[in-house]
Amino acid sequence: MENTHLKESRLNIRCDVHARELLDKAATYTHVSVSEFVLSHALASAAQVVQANEQITLKPEDFHAFLAALDAPTKPNAALEKAMRRHAEQVVV
Repeated sequence: MENTHLKESRLNIRCDVHARELLDKAATYTHVSVSEFVLSHALASAAQVVQANEQITLKPEDFHAFLAALDAPTKPNAALEKAMRRHAEQVVV
Protein backbone atom coordinates (compact mmCIF):
# COMPACT_ATOMS: atom_id res chain seq x y z
CA MET A 1 0.00 0.00 0.00
CA GLU A 2 1.37 3.39 -0.97
CA ASN A 3 1.72 6.21 1.51
CA THR A 4 -0.67 8.86 0.16
CA HIS A 5 0.13 11.56 2.73
CA LEU A 6 1.58 14.67 1.13
CA LYS A 7 4.76 15.71 2.88
CA GLU A 8 4.59 19.50 2.81
CA SER A 9 7.16 20.39 5.42
CA ARG A 10 10.91 19.92 5.51
CA LEU A 11 13.01 19.56 8.65
CA ASN A 12 16.79 20.00 8.43
CA ILE A 13 19.11 18.90 11.21
CA ARG A 14 22.85 19.03 11.63
CA CYS A 15 24.83 16.35 13.40
CA ASP A 16 28.40 15.19 13.79
CA VAL A 17 29.90 12.33 11.77
CA HIS A 18 29.50 9.81 14.60
CA ALA A 19 25.77 10.61 14.97
CA ARG A 20 25.24 10.31 11.20
CA GLU A 21 27.04 6.98 11.05
CA LEU A 22 24.94 5.67 13.93
CA LEU A 23 21.72 6.83 12.28
CA ASP A 24 22.77 5.31 8.95
CA LYS A 25 23.52 1.98 10.63
CA ALA A 26 20.25 1.94 12.58
CA ALA A 27 18.25 2.81 9.46
CA THR A 28 19.99 0.04 7.54
CA TYR A 29 19.20 -2.50 10.25
CA THR A 30 15.52 -1.53 10.18
CA HIS A 31 15.38 -1.42 6.33
CA VAL A 32 14.21 2.19 6.09
CA SER A 33 15.79 5.45 4.97
CA VAL A 34 17.55 7.65 7.49
CA SER A 35 14.75 10.20 7.10
CA GLU A 36 12.08 7.59 7.84
CA PHE A 37 14.06 6.27 10.81
CA VAL A 38 14.65 9.69 12.34
CA LEU A 39 11.07 10.85 11.73
CA SER A 40 9.43 7.75 13.17
CA HIS A 41 11.58 7.78 16.31
CA ALA A 42 11.28 11.54 16.75
CA LEU A 43 7.49 11.31 16.46
CA ALA A 44 7.31 8.49 19.00
CA SER A 45 9.44 10.48 21.43
CA ALA A 46 7.44 13.66 20.79
CA ALA A 47 4.17 11.83 21.46
CA GLN A 48 5.53 10.63 24.82
CA VAL A 49 6.64 14.14 25.78
CA VAL A 50 3.30 15.67 24.81
CA GLN A 51 1.37 12.98 26.67
CA ALA A 52 3.51 13.40 29.79
CA ASN A 53 2.82 17.14 29.78
CA GLU A 54 -0.85 17.10 28.81
CA GLN A 55 -2.20 14.10 30.71
CA ILE A 56 -2.99 14.07 34.41
CA THR A 57 -3.14 10.76 36.24
CA LEU A 58 -4.67 10.62 39.68
CA LYS A 59 -4.86 7.90 42.28
CA PRO A 60 -8.48 6.76 42.81
CA GLU A 61 -8.78 8.59 46.14
CA ASP A 62 -7.44 11.80 44.59
CA PHE A 63 -9.84 11.44 41.65
CA HIS A 64 -12.81 11.12 44.03
CA ALA A 65 -11.63 14.18 45.97
CA PHE A 66 -11.36 16.08 42.67
CA LEU A 67 -14.90 15.11 41.68
CA ALA A 68 -16.18 16.10 45.13
CA ALA A 69 -14.53 19.50 44.80
CA LEU A 70 -16.22 20.00 41.41
CA ASP A 71 -19.59 19.07 42.86
CA ALA A 72 -19.23 21.48 45.81
CA PRO A 73 -17.53 24.63 44.57
CA THR A 74 -16.62 27.21 47.17
CA LYS A 75 -17.71 30.83 47.14
CA PRO A 76 -15.20 33.20 45.50
CA ASN A 77 -13.02 35.06 48.00
CA ALA A 78 -12.39 38.81 47.89
CA ALA A 79 -9.21 38.51 45.83
CA LEU A 80 -10.95 36.42 43.17
CA GLU A 81 -13.89 38.81 43.00
CA LYS A 82 -11.49 41.73 42.57
CA ALA A 83 -9.64 39.89 39.81
CA MET A 84 -12.92 39.07 38.05
CA ARG A 85 -13.99 42.75 38.16
CA ARG A 86 -10.60 43.87 36.82
CA HIS A 87 -10.82 41.31 34.05
CA ALA A 88 -14.32 42.46 33.10
CA GLU A 89 -13.11 46.06 32.89
CA GLN A 90 -10.06 45.25 30.77
CA VAL A 91 -11.39 42.64 28.37
CA VAL A 92 -13.85 43.64 25.71
CA VAL A 93 -16.04 40.76 24.54
